[in-house]
Amino acid sequence: MAMAASVAAWRSWQEQIFLLDDFAIAPLGAGERNDLLELLDDRVGTRATLITSQLPISAWHEWLADPTLADAILDRIVHSAHKIALKGESLRKARPKKSESA
Repeated sequence: MAMAASVAAWRSWQEQIFLLDDFAIAPLGAGERNDLLELLDDRVGTRATLITSQLPISAWHEWLADPTLADAILDRIVHSAHKIALKGESLRKARPKKSESA
């Protein structure tokens, strides 16, 4: 029974948070922009959305390439967001490379 409760709790948690990793790493087509707006519109104010991006937030509007949709998408993301801007070199660069024999 405990396992079933754990699985149910995990599924519930998965439904509560949406992770969008490497946002703005490649261009979006018109249909993809519409899908993104619909997804965000369904979640705004009710469930968490976590977005990671190498592109600064200030460049997202231009990247979205459609002023009307960009306004709507960013309205749902940026205005109530908690923003964390990381600075400095990537931690991946700082790690020593694994040897091929390991």
